[in-house]
Amino acid sequence: MKKLPSFDDLMLPLIDALNALGGSGSIEEIYTKVVEQTGFTDDVLAQLHDPEKSSLTEVGYRLAWARTYLKKYGFLENSTRGIWALTDKARASEAFNQKEVVNFVRALDKPQASKSLDIQGSPDLEMADEQDWKEKLSAVLTQKLDPSAFERLVQRLLRESGFIQVEVTGRTGDGGIDGKGIAKIHGFMSFHVLFQCKRYKGSVGSSEIRDFRGAMVGRADKGLFITTGTFTPAAVKEATRDGAPPIDLVDGDELAEKLKEFELGLKRELVEKVIVDEKWFEGI
Repeated sequence: MKKLPSFDDLMLPLIDALNALGGSGSIEEIYTKVVEQTGFTDDVLAQLHDPEKSSLTEVGYRLAWARTYLKKYGFLENSTRGIWALTDKARASEAFNQKEVVNFVRALDKPQASKSLDIQGSPDLEMADEQDWKEKLSAVLTQKLDPSAFERLVQRLLRESGFIQVEVTGRTGDGGIDGKGIAKIHGFMSFHVLFQCKRYKGSVGSSEIRDFRGAMVGRADKGLFITTGTFTPAAVKEATRDGAPPIDLVDGDELAEKLKEFELGLKRELVEKVIVDEKWFEGI
């Protein structure tokens, strides 16, 4: 698909992707399946929604809008763990009309009814809040950290994730290899891993994956490529090519979630909610 689709044009591919995934999936799984089934070109997938603020692609942003509309229409539901699923209403529907979904949702909020199908503002509050902190984090990682500090951050993250003997070894002319470590699996198995970490707002292409693999051949069991940006479909395909040493990919969104999980530079705040129990007062 050569043309960047509108968010409503992504609704049916999103539903098809969830069906292919068995009815539910994470945002990452849905995105990957939509890309796989629609055949977007690398040029389309490389377009960022706001290059100055985050690594979120325009396709990812419009898929967020598609999820929001389908949820309000009653076709999708999502858990607190970020898993999206088709509802009984969606599974029972024999036909799908994206214009009907758009008109229904915008009728819920009359001031929005006059808007065209062009995306304005932000998707639901959950998406807006998530993008807010991820945009701030992306700005810090890409604009305020120098390369050596970013390498040390990745080193700390790998240690927190269970890696041992993690060393930063970045040297020029070393094929982009920035460090090495040993991944321990359940305390029994271990894999020697070479990693590359790239502060980047754009998309990492297949050529960079090939260069990295060429540098790691014969030196490790696996490769790990971490970026603050994204990976093109060609890069993802190259990383999992049959017969070649495997390379795991971590994009900016996954990196942000891992930093949040281990609270590295990120703090969670729980907001207190006070509810008045009227029945309690009636019993006085």
